[in-house]
Amino acid sequence: MSPLAFILSLPIRFYRAAISPWLGSNCRYHPTCSAYAMEALRKHGALKGTWLATRRILRCHPWGGSGIDNVPD
Repeated sequence: MSPLAFILSLPIRFYRAAISPWLGSNCRYHPTCSAYAMEALRKHGALKGTWLATRRILRCHPWGGSGIDNVPD
């Protein structure tokens, strides 16, 4: 993971450690949005990983899809 991608992953790590346990498991997709974002940052770096994670989060709404949605190669 690049240094910039690591810095961008810090809020995700905080969310997964401090906020997510209080909210429970409510994600429509598998893997969860936070796991998807971490994997996108690892695979694609800061810019493209952030773009992919943002697109995924914007798709997560009541009229959006659900199911398996893996990070593209």
